[in-house]
Amino acid sequence: MERRSKRKWSWGRLLRWAAFLGVILLVPVIFSGNQYHMYVTTLICIYIIVIMGLNLTLGYTGQISLGHAAFMGIGAYTVALMTLHGYSFWLALPLGAAIAFIAGLLLGLPSLRVKHHYLALVTLGFGTVVYLVMTNEHEFTGGFSGLPGIPRPNFFNLSLRSGTAFYLLVAGFLILATVVLLWILNSRWGRAFKAIRENEMRAEMVGVNLLAYKLLAFAIGAAYAAIGGGLLAPLMRFVDPTSFPVHESFWFLIMLIIGGSGRFEGPFLGVIVVMLLPELLRGTQQLFFVIFASITLVLVIFWPSGLAGLIDVFFRRVLKRNTPQLTK
Repeated sequence: MERRSKRKWSWGRLLRWAAFLGVILLVPVIFSGNQYHMYVTTLICIYIIVIMGLNLTLGYTGQISLGHAAFMGIGAYTVALMTLHGYSFWLALPLGAAIAFIAGLLLGLPSLRVKHHYLALVTLGFGTVVYLVMTNEHEFTGGFSGLPGIPRPNFFNLSLRSGTAFYLLVAGFLILATVVLLWILNSRWGRAFKAIRENEMRAEMVGVNLLAYKLLAFAIGAAYAAIGGGLLAPLMRFVDPTSFPVHESFWFLIMLIIGGSGRFEGPFLGVIVVMLLPELLRGTQQLFFVIFASITLVLVIFWPSGLAGLIDVFFRRVLKRNTPQLTK
């Protein structure tokens, strides 16, 4: 009976991901006549990629990072500077991810020796330094004047300048990022990450190299943030420091908490809720903050597993109700 229940549960999860893929493919049809809605949906996909990286760092290895806005900025400025100087977007995006990956390794090497709020302070300091570089290096970053006119890429001979075409590009990257992260989490790396999150001492006793795996998770999370930033730059066609303020990392953390830290669905749910609430409550900004703060407090206090945990409980209860009980 337990095996049958698990099989049904896996089918339920498969159906949810199939529905998610269907929604992605239907968005261009639904919003074909509304470029603003297409823009917001593209933005949601970008931020999901960013929060997926934070989820790997915080949710799966328990490392509190407040530097994800900085990594996102690194990716955005790399793509902006290179494409404005005539280089291909397809070269600039992986280069930005590689720079963020290396920066994550260099930052993580000394800082991962500290834990919890000390690590948060170190990454917060890194984010502040990157923000100051973006604002003060005018010749390099344009300062608060920013870098306008960032071109959108082509895919072979296909132009991706339209909102629909660029959305499909971003959706493709989201699907790829999802598949890669699923592969990581189901590999030996993923098992080591989860072991570190559950109990560092026990993980070390069974042979897990704590520093190596923490560095790996931190660097991969940084690369995911940079990919999101690299996609954001051509979407907006403009970047400046106000796109990546230090407090943006706190918003990323809240998105993950609302969706469910350590849950694969967490970034999807958290980003969608945080991004769509202002749209649904447009014109009532004060009401938005009241509702948003209330949701966050309720989840943190009563349901730490976030919206993903709530949905899990709902599906399990439905499956349990529909599963026939064996009689003795």
